[in-house]
Amino acid sequence: QVQLVESGGGLVQPGGSLRLSCAASGSISSIVAMGWHRQASGKQRELVAVLGRDSSTNYGDSVKGRFSISRDDAKNTLYLQMNSLKPEDTAVYYCSAFTNFRWGSWGQGTQVTVSS
Repeated sequence: QVQLVESGGGLVQPGGSLRLSCAASGSISSIVAMGWHRQASGKQRELVAVLGRDSSTNYGDSVKGRFSISRDDAKNTLYLQMNSLKPEDTAVYYCSAFTNFRWGSWGQGTQVTVSS
């Protein structure tokens, strides 16, 4: 079992930046990849960014060039640096861990609101 706790959400103006954090605990060695997903009101959850155990990264088309995923292995923490934020980035952001061939562990979510 992997436990995930997100932090760092909030209200930001268009064009601003935020950094989300996700602290992981439990069966860390079982994690193949970690990712950030988001769900806007009335929409399906979408994959934002993925970071593999081999440090490979992948981003959703809507965030490429603006968001950056990274991790600090010493702190067992995953980050999502979000720059040039747009109102359409408003959503609840979830941290997840890919284990046993699926996104099986999820954090509680953190709200990001981009508005003037």
